[in-house]
Amino acid sequence: MEFKAKDIAALLKGVVEGDGEVMVNNVSKIEEGKPNTLAFLANPKYEHYIYTTAASVVLVNHDFSPVQQVPCTLIRVPSAYEAIASLLQMYDSMRSRPTGIEQPSYIGEGAVIGEAPYVGAFAYIGKGAKIGNDVKIYPQVYIGEGVVIGNSAELKNVILFDGVQVPHFNYVGDSILGYKAHMGAGAVTSNVKADKDLVKIHAEDGDIETELKKVGAFIGDEGEIGCNSVLNPGTVIGKNSNVYPLSSVRGYVPSGSIYKNQGEIVEKQ
Repeated sequence: MEFKAKDIAALLKGVVEGDGEVMVNNVSKIEEGKPNTLAFLANPKYEHYIYTTAASVVLVNHDFSPVQQVPCTLIRVPSAYEAIASLLQMYDSMRSRPTGIEQPSYIGEGAVIGEAPYVGAFAYIGKGAKIGNDVKIYPQVYIGEGVVIGNSAELKNVILFDGVQVPHFNYVGDSILGYKAHMGAGAVTSNVKADKDLVKIHAEDGDIETELKKVGAFIGDEGEIGCNSVLNPGTVIGKNSNVYPLSSVRGYVPSGSIYKNQGEIVEKQ
């Protein structure tokens, strides 16, 4: 899809500075910008890139004040972070959604799959698994025996061990969920950093450099994630640990712990 800068500005209720007719067909990081792509500048530490970027259009905050001429068209918005997130969500909703069960894939004995599913090629669904309605299971996902996937969940590049429960309205991407791990309704794993930097895994014995831009979370056996929580990229939840609802978790939560908030992790009694 291609969009003019002025049309993007209209969607975001932003203000164009520069050529409103310039076309974009993809997004890019501001430091890796290419012609006909859209980038964004929200963090001041990246400001120097805007003076050399090859991106055609850059979203900036209303209060951005350049210290020299910029080579691209600007769209001023109240929040560049929120604007790019909104655009990506709108773009995603316009894409056609895959449906059906691709082959080859494996569906184990006694597994039940609901209405309007998508099961990608080389996906594995174990014995007795229960898959709800409108679930998206992308290629090469592994779902163990007795796993429960609720309505409208989306799974991409994940391994779910036996007995995992992902009840409904969950997104789980680039992650591993251990035996009988449970994610409350609406809980998600975030697998890309907002600044698109490489993800570090925050393990018990220190950070691990992954050299990857997409890494989700790792939940130990019988981990419990509260409703509407977000596990940020590279988060590790130890086995038999609980995360309170509505939490935003980053880093490492030791085994046998209760995560109440970022500054309060207590040992289970």
